[in-house]
Amino acid sequence: MRSDEIKKGFERAPHRSLLRACGLTDEDFKKPFIGIANSYTNIVPGHLHLKSLAEAVKAGVNQAGGIPFEFHTMAICDGIAMNHDGMRYSLASREIIADTVESMIQAHRLDGLILLSSCDKIVPGMLMAAARLNIPSIAVTGGPMLPGECQGKNVDLINVYEGVGALKEGRISPKDLEELEKCACPGPGSCAGLFTANSMACLTEAIGMSLPGCATVHAIDSKKLQIARLSGARIVEMVKEDLRPADIMTQEAFENAIAVDVALGGSTNTTLHLPAIAAELDNVDVNLDLFDELSKKIPHIAAISPASENHMIDLERAGGIPAVLKVLEERINLNVITCTGKTLKENIKNAKVKDPNIIRPLDDPIHKQGGIAVLKGNLAPRGSVVKQAAVKDDMLTYSGTAKVFNSEEECVKAIFDGEIEEGCVIVIRYEGPKGGPGMREMLNPTSAIAGMGFEKVALITDGRFSGGTRGPCIGHISPEAAEGGPIAALEDGDIIEINIPKRRLNVKLSDDEIKERLAKVEQPTRKVKGWLRRYQKLATSADKGAILRS
Repeated sequence: MRSDEIKKGFERAPHRSLLRACGLTDEDFKKPFIGIANSYTNIVPGHLHLKSLAEAVKAGVNQAGGIPFEFHTMAICDGIAMNHDGMRYSLASREIIADTVESMIQAHRLDGLILLSSCDKIVPGMLMAAARLNIPSIAVTGGPMLPGECQGKNVDLINVYEGVGALKEGRISPKDLEELEKCACPGPGSCAGLFTANSMACLTEAIGMSLPGCATVHAIDSKKLQIARLSGARIVEMVKEDLRPADIMTQEAFENAIAVDVALGGSTNTTLHLPAIAAELDNVDVNLDLFDELSKKIPHIAAISPASENHMIDLERAGGIPAVLKVLEERINLNVITCTGKTLKENIKNAKVKDPNIIRPLDDPIHKQGGIAVLKGNLAPRGSVVKQAAVKDDMLTYSGTAKVFNSEEECVKAIFDGEIEEGCVIVIRYEGPKGGPGMREMLNPTSAIAGMGFEKVALITDGRFSGGTRGPCIGHISPEAAEGGPIAALEDGDIIEINIPKRRLNVKLSDDEIKERLAKVEQPTRKVKGWLRRYQKLATSADKGAILRS
């Protein structure tokens, strides 16, 4: 065992002495040492219950004959960090999380790893660490929050964000917004729709790194405690079997995860996170073209908020990810090995769709194509991303006049000051990985647009969007403005053409006109301190996953 490096031989007497101070006995030194990376914090609703899940995990480890060692890492709530400088830290924190987990496991020579996490950047950060370390690992995602209830309807956090725009437009009263605020988030768990946190939990299960059913079992459900305990027991067996992330997260497994992603119409942030995880592995290549290729082959079979009024609880009641995989079984790789030690085919053998209105059959999908589209053109030579499943049919093809902003704050002020009109394309640039820095989410402007009732307004950015964004919102434009991408050449009044079915994003300018403008561009400077300075210097572009590379 790896842990023999800190517990065997007379040379390790000092190490054992320190471990005895932690309560270990002679018998314990014969057992595998299991690390539990826990992102618990009491400022993030998705993590409030992870203390109790950690106790269940430890019980499972102890029961199976292992020794659990719990440690903690950071967790940023995107909702709380939204629309201020704090959002610059969200995506960047993914790298810190991976580095933290790597450091603890390597320094203490632990034999196995349990990833106990929830929310947007924490789940992929931990999976990046597991891939990098390549020791037996299993994930336990914290589970969704129940939807709230307001005036007889199920609601979630996105309704509150859109309510701000609705209040500004006079469509609801301050009392209505206050009522919505107080009931939208009724307890622990990751926000109730298919936003980034729940998208990543679903993909973690689909790729084979969490036990079947884990993704959609809700935070308050006792089944989540059972899954946590079973996962604790399972990791001890995985250590004995030497079943590692590289055995599970293969090229075929990533393709399965993307198939589930586009079938569900998941968050566009997955196009950042899956490539970032894959970059930690050998012989795996995940890029934007793969998302687009699979989205053309895999139909959209389940519409969950923000694409509909259904929530994660509806997906869970319909059979969860095992049922989705069962529907897709003709089009995915069934012989991949999962954390159960069994193939995906074996895992979903008895899975059933319990509600075909929520999880539709392949011959009666919601849309014939999957939920994500990758657009290219003279505005996005290396690609851009849109959640096409959440775009109304009459906006799939659209041409509008550019209204250009060099920051999210400038754009939000213009929206609330009444400067945005129907027929425009809002452009927010210098918000990419380097330009932001940190590639902030643009949930505030997109929610304001939706809440204020605009029907013919699109938004494009080199930043990114919340998983809760809906409408013709195109993000991740690469190259970003800070790297001299064509988006830096745009001016107010330019005509921008969006054609999602044909995967095109263009501005009505010649190549020469774009080059001439770029030669004259004066980029805004954003001086940042500390960790963000390193991120700004080392971050790759969005089409590469915004990972750090020196």
